[in-house]
Amino acid sequence: MSMAVGGGKKGVMADINVTPMADIMIVLLIIFMVITPMLQKGVDVRLPTAANTKERKDEPKTIIVAIKKDTTTFLNGVKVENQPDLVKQVKDRLEELPDTMKVVYLKADEELPYSDVMKIMDFCREAGVEEIALIAEQKVQGS
Repeated sequence: MSMAVGGGKKGVMADINVTPMADIMIVLLIIFMVITPMLQKGVDVRLPTAANTKERKDEPKTIIVAIKKDTTTFLNGVKVENQPDLVKQVKDRLEELPDTMKVVYLKADEELPYSDVMKIMDFCREAGVEEIALIAEQKVQGS
């Protein structure tokens, strides 16, 4: 790239060269397009499949509890060190929500024993959760 500084009888050129700015904007756009899906993923859990699932819109104040295969528990993407501490943390989150939104969305790995899922559900009920919604993947037709 070169810069025109004028010459001869014209003097200094006052036009802005926007080509470098366009290059930078394109690079930034590509970076954001690659990073954005990674930020929205949350906790990596292999969900079970179900035929009659319903799509839900992500809301900013939802409470999502995720349990991995090794029983590691997460509350809204943040690791919970001890599962019994989940009761206090869910209670704190529920106090911030209106009474109509006392729902917890539960994501559990499909290989996790049923007893471990029930234990987390009991902790949520103890915290005052009125409804627990289980999250599953949409079953593909033909499988």
